[in-house]
Amino acid sequence: MKAHDGLYIDGAWRPAAGRDVIEVVNPADEQIIGRVPAGDAQDVDAAVRAARAALPYWAATPPAERAARLAALRDALAARADELTETITAELGAPPDFARNVQAGLPVAVAGSYAELAATHPFEEKVGNSTVLHEPVGVVAAITPWNYPLHQIVAKVAPALAAGCAVVLKPAENTPLTAQLFAEAVHEAGVPAGVFNLVTGLGPVAGQALAEHPGVDLVSFTGSTAVGRRIGAAAGAGVKRVALELGGKSANVILPSADLAKAVKVGVANVMANSGQTCSAWTRMLVHRDQYDEAVTLAAEAAAKYGDRIGPVVSERQRDRVRGYIEKGVAEGARLVAGGPESPREQGWFVSPTVFADVTPDMTVAQEEIFGPVLCVLPYDDEDDALRIADGTVYGLAGAVWAGDEDEAAAFARRMSTGQVDINGGRFNPLAPFGGYKQSGVGRELGAFGLAEYLQTKSLQF
Repeated sequence: MKAHDGLYIDGAWRPAAGRDVIEVVNPADEQIIGRVPAGDAQDVDAAVRAARAALPYWAATPPAERAARLAALRDALAARADELTETITAELGAPPDFARNVQAGLPVAVAGSYAELAATHPFEEKVGNSTVLHEPVGVVAAITPWNYPLHQIVAKVAPALAAGCAVVLKPAENTPLTAQLFAEAVHEAGVPAGVFNLVTGLGPVAGQALAEHPGVDLVSFTGSTAVGRRIGAAAGAGVKRVALELGGKSANVILPSADLAKAVKVGVANVMANSGQTCSAWTRMLVHRDQYDEAVTLAAEAAAKYGDRIGPVVSERQRDRVRGYIEKGVAEGARLVAGGPESPREQGWFVSPTVFADVTPDMTVAQEEIFGPVLCVLPYDDEDDALRIADGTVYGLAGAVWAGDEDEAAAFARRMSTGQVDINGGRFNPLAPFGGYKQSGVGRELGAFGLAEYLQTKSLQF
């Protein structure tokens, strides 16, 4: 596994302005696996200047040619499947099968979808006596998280390139090696110099400099709501557009007519995927009071099977944060029925798959995003009570509803204040809009809805 000792700016790897480095650590064994430059404001400025210089050419490039470069990027990522799987497993601790099928596999499909959209999207349309142009917003600052390192990069960079924007990417400091592999794929795909730039660095330094830079037109950020507020404030000072995909505390509502055993099994699996480090995870399971005890038993049994099947969380800090939430849940009166705060292994930053029962809606573990393999099971009395609990947080990113009849489940889902709801275990759709209500964010990712975030409109009247 190799690490570049430079930053990818204006089509080439170049030294960073300073000498500071970021050590990349494998969370499964706590060993250093690489070092990358810690870019600073001077590096960010160089990258933004390169992007601005390249923007006019790329914006004027015919959509069919942009589509061809994205198709080449898709192919370059697919050709790197083994290396990407190995790198994501090492940086994030994701189990190899999950790293291959989801972490490395999904981004290939998303890149392909934007290759198609770039070729077919109506960038110009007639509205009465006007011609409406959908033009690139300009230079995009893409600031991405560590939990799905490649997917989140592709979900931002691919639509930005399809729209005709130039990009500066600042990946999470925990997973920069995956971002370097992505930069190699971009270079191989023949994307012109300066259209895509990569600056590895720390959020408070490089990320802040990007959000504040006057040469940036849009900031696209995925991460915690707390950091999203700071990014939004920094961008707002320059009246920049923002796209913010933030936290979640999604409800999995199991109505009495549902197949309880299936709903609980799938619900637990959803929370444990990626060691619970998924913003859209259904971390609150809502069950009718008459079925509550059975659901708690089923959830505890299902969680126990994940003891040696999930990877670590990304860092020691994250492990301690999750364990602190578990301890807080116990202190506030929730009942542990699986897992707990004790580390299940002597080495690595592992957290036991944990299930809480006797959770009330006002408890900290039912209100705040834990971002670990922790499930809260809450009872409800009727559908109105279930809706009150489901909507009773500051978040509104995702959710699920289960019922014996899809129409019954969909009727409840239509009442929920959340951006995406899975009906009876509906499959993930990479073309559907992804994003949240309330403090879960601003804007949407994926498909045509994601492309629209990187476009601005101009009308010509005739």
